[in-house]
Amino acid sequence: MDAVKHAMIVTEYMENGALDKYLRDHDGEMSSFQLVGMLRGIAGGMKYLSDMSYVHRDLAARNILVNTNLECKVSDFGLSRVLEDDPEGTYTTSGGKIPIRWTAPEAIAYRKFTSASDVWSFGIVMWEVMAFGERPYWDMSNHEVMKAINEAFRLPAPMDCPSAVYQLMLQCWLQDRSKRPRFPDIVSLLDKLLRSPDSLKTIADFDPRVSIRLPSTSGSDGSPFRSVSEWLESIKMSQYSENFTCAGLLTMEQVLQMKNE
Repeated sequence: MDAVKHAMIVTEYMENGALDKYLRDHDGEMSSFQLVGMLRGIAGGMKYLSDMSYVHRDLAARNILVNTNLECKVSDFGLSRVLEDDPEGTYTTSGGKIPIRWTAPEAIAYRKFTSASDVWSFGIVMWEVMAFGERPYWDMSNHEVMKAINEAFRLPAPMDCPSAVYQLMLQCWLQDRSKRPRFPDIVSLLDKLLRSPDSLKTIADFDPRVSIRLPSTSGSDGSPFRSVSEWLESIKMSQYSENFTCAGLLTMEQVLQMKNE
């Protein structure tokens, strides 16, 4: 017998592993209805955590597990903390690494974590799911991500994303944390969408002129890209080529003008 007592946890086996990898391996194979169903499972788990006065602090698709029925369960509670000692429901930390791409701006700036900062992260998870595991903010550096968010940039709607789902993402990304929806509200809205599948047929618009604040228009060697399609491919956004064409952005000079505006 080991004289040292170890705390252990037993969890169910989730056959399909991490959500981010599962989505990338099955890119385009699931309907919007199925994807929203997965989001509903994640939201339910986060509602339970918030009801218990816990903040996750590391909510991301990589920390969601999927079983054979496509049920999603929240995992990896290594950064989770209880909020009960703070009457305002805030956990403040002075050190440690922060997953910038998934973290709310107030949590990055002031190291203050709340259920509302988890809601911001849930919005990023929504984007990951609807984009089939694409990396949030693509190849932008963490510094570029923070600067863009502070300048009011928000991730554009993934291809074929239902408008109602994208609008919920934007609500999760409101700068004022007090105006973000709470997890009970999110669960109720997702339930409503699942009860009315027709509500998922309206697809969100994508306008590069107002939605995008993109990375450098030069390659890694400093050479400018010769075409819009080459540039979009370099930042893994080639699926939006048609949108740029429809917006009249046909040359790199026009893209540069858009960025300067």
